[in-house]
Amino acid sequence: MASSDSEFNPDLLLAHKLPETRSTYNERDVAIYALGVGACGQDAVDSDELKFVYHENGQEHIQVLPTFVSLFSLGSLTHGLDLPGFKYDPSLLLHGQQYIEVYRPLPSKASLINKVSLAGLQDKGKAAILEIETRSYEQGSDELLCMNRTTGFLRGAGGFSNSYQPFSYKNYPSTQSLAVKIPQTQPSAVCEERTQPSQALLYRLSGDYNPLHSDPNVAKLARFPRPILHGLCTLGFAIKAIIKCICKGDPSTVKTISGRFLATVFPGETLITEMWLQGLRVIYQTKVKERNKAVLSGYVDIRGLSSSL
Repeated sequence: MASSDSEFNPDLLLAHKLPETRSTYNERDVAIYALGVGACGQDAVDSDELKFVYHENGQEHIQVLPTFVSLFSLGSLTHGLDLPGFKYDPSLLLHGQQYIEVYRPLPSKASLINKVSLAGLQDKGKAAILEIETRSYEQGSDELLCMNRTTGFLRGAGGFSNSYQPFSYKNYPSTQSLAVKIPQTQPSAVCEERTQPSQALLYRLSGDYNPLHSDPNVAKLARFPRPILHGLCTLGFAIKAIIKCICKGDPSTVKTISGRFLATVFPGETLITEMWLQGLRVIYQTKVKERNKAVLSGYVDIRGLSSSL
């Protein structure tokens, strides 16, 4: 269960300021990430995907997949946060949801200042839901580049508030809910991609070194038959499919991304992403073909496209 250095104090918690973080990335990081989410994995000269890993006029011209920004919040939950009166075991964390807003085209290299804040915390008794928001700026600029909100389900971390009035806090609009209703109509587009058996080993080079995705012994301790694919890797596959099939290959049209992780994926399985274009919103669902199981759902808000394909 959750432990604390002092009695849980909601006012103290909400007044607590989380430290800024700094990060730097370059064209090599961008290309490795793109390969990690399957770019050119089916066809090495795919014109819709080659631009994410290569440009004839030099690597500084490669384009950046919008889900790359999820890396900017990497480590906030997995390494643990110092919150007054609230502690949790990062090894018991499950990544539940990811919400992303991209405000302007992403440069192929940058040095960033990441402003981190508590976006939500709920006591669920035997578990807690913790939401961390990361707002990223290029160094020397006051213009916001992107925002990430990461939701973690923390097993064993609940029970920290008054049982008669469980603690629940959110500081973002209800319109940013991640729940979606999957349409019963035929999808506007469908994309099928097979992940590689080594997909998690490649994706981890982008910075998520959790051994659950690489070490068979750790996976067995977590009651999985073998290492599982990172949820954010699955999200990268899905959004890449939407860019290719709906956005005419242009990543700059992506404005908002939401993803809710429903089940695990094993490297080597085939992902089928179904997409429904509704005005300037794409509802999507990703399934594992071999098990016919939904593993991810969400929506993408886009810029400047017509309401029909």
